[in-house]
Amino acid sequence: LLVYAPAAHWVWGGGWLMTKGVLDFAGGTVVHINAGVSALVAAMVLGSRKDYGRQAILPHNVPFVLLGAGLLWFGWFGFNAGSALSINGIAMNAFITTTVSGAAAGFSWLMCEWVLHKRPTALGLVSGIIAGLGSIAQIAGYVGAFSALLIGFVGGILCFFAVTELKKRIGYDDALDAFGCHGVGGIWGGISAGIFATSTINPDITGGLVDGNATLLIVELISILAVTAYSAIISFVILKLISLVMPVRASEEEEEDGLDYSLHGETAYGSVSAAGLAVGAHD
Repeated sequence: LLVYAPAAHWVWGGGWLMTKGVLDFAGGTVVHINAGVSALVAAMVLGSRKDYGRQAILPHNVPFVLLGAGLLWFGWFGFNAGSALSINGIAMNAFITTTVSGAAAGFSWLMCEWVLHKRPTALGLVSGIIAGLGSIAQIAGYVGAFSALLIGFVGGILCFFAVTELKKRIGYDDALDAFGCHGVGGIWGGISAGIFATSTINPDITGGLVDGNATLLIVELISILAVTAYSAIISFVILKLISLVMPVRASEEEEEDGLDYSLHGETAYGSVSAAGLAVGAHD
């Protein structure tokens, strides 16, 4: 509530960014930048997992990841196209641009993997798709398919380097790459709104640079900076206040045992001995 609601009001509820003319069709700033920055702050406050940087932490179940990505992409149509608040041409345009951007970013992420690591991966494809979906959320109803293709393609590359290089250089452990995909994708989407949004697609808006209007790009940059700063500060304060009354991180012993077992007394794959589970059950 403290992080999300004020930003939503600024952009969508008649707040100061809305009055400046900021465009955010489906939550690129309100949702993706907000959540991505909060995740970055939380990852830095909590610190890395015990084995992070020392051994490979492999995906838990790649087929489940692919299944989840398909479900997420399907749900994203409701997220983006539904933001038209009606079944109309803008909703159908958002449906199409969502598809194109997600596919383009998945492709560009795979190309980055292929060129730099000599092998494309299923996890990389999924990460790219999410990057493209996050990048287009801001402007799904304001651009056409070709612009969505460019936005998704560039978004996949930017998020790839955020996940593979920026994270390494800053040294934070964002297990789900919420900042690398959602945060960076949302920032790129905001910049893209200032460049590619056009009244040709949506006559209810004043477009960006493609319509000869540089003001929108400035407004979008202000919006990105404002929400980034607010989300980072408030998230940090919330985490510090919580830490005064309860632990915000599992102990080393709990992490060693696994949080499924140490917090819930059960485990999905029997990684804890049956005897230990029996004791846990009696407790």
